Amino acid sequence: MTTTNGTVLAMSVADRWHDFWRGEIGEWIITRGLRIVMLVIAAILIARFVNWAAQRITRRIDADFRESDALVRTETAKHRQAVASVISWVTIALICVVVLLQITDILAIPVGSLVAPAAVLGAALGFGAQRIVQDLLSGFFIITEKQYGFGDLVTLTLGASNDATGTVEDVTLRVTKLRTSDGEVFTIPNGQIMKSLNLSKDWARAVVDIPVPTTADLNSVNELLHGVCENAMKDPHMSELLLDRPQLMGVESLELDTVNLRMVARTLPGKQFEVGRQLRLLVIAALARAGIVSKPESTPLAANSEVRSQ
Repeated sequence: MTTTNGTVLAMSVADRWHDFWRGEIGEWIITRGLRIVMLVIAAILIARFVNWAAQRITRRIDADFRESDALVRTETAKHRQAVASVISWVTIALICVVVLLQITDILAIPVGSLVAPAAVLGAALGFGAQRIVQDLLSGFFIITEKQYGFGDLVTLTLGASNDATGTVEDVTLRVTKLRTSDGEVFTIPNGQIMKSLNLSKDWARAVVDIPVPTTADLNSVNELLHGVCENAMKDPHMSELLLDRPQLMGVESLELDTVNLRMVARTLPGKQFEVGRQLRLLVIAALARAGIVSKPESTPLAANSEVRSQ
């Protein structure tokens, strides 16, 4: 008796299960629902593949730089990494749009009925998404104009007195990520960037101002500093960073007790600060050996840097 009841119960459950899949809900799940699930899974897999490919390209470019003897990344490598990031972002966005349209078609949602709601929604988003559109357009011009790329040292002006300085870690159509010397990361919407100063594009210039007492023999000081320029090119470490021999520009300014001489040097991109520090060490050592020192109240050795683009 128990066996008979169990058999009847099993047959009843099987019949219900069979009837469920032959019904409207079951048929919808097998046809439309399954297609939607497959589309979503395919979109996720394609997006992951695109993201993996972009990361692989980026790592490959970075590995080529690390394996080479180059001290700085080329402008082409910087631009390629930025373009790879943008292409992956745009591709994933297009995949989402295509999948959404396909799902709309599977669900048989009439496009004509969505025109009026879409117009209202578009107007609302138009007012609220102006900043996003501005960010995307700004990012597009940053990439196409090659203003800066991955690994560049930049200063971005975000307002009248608000600047952000750091190394570019990521550039997309919407944001730029900078890492400061303290390890902090700025995430800056591209639409807020008013001005960009690239400190590592093509080549840079180290500028060192040298104060000497007015009582010193300027001819002797000039000969001494010319010797410093020659020694800088003979130094194995500095010669790798310098593009040509440092130049002594002559008297830059006059003060009550000092005369400021200026020395400039063209360097590899982003290496102007290191070259400036090394030049100051050489200049201080040469002046000390010659017994030429500035008075205590005079301005100490000053240095700054300039950037020039070819």
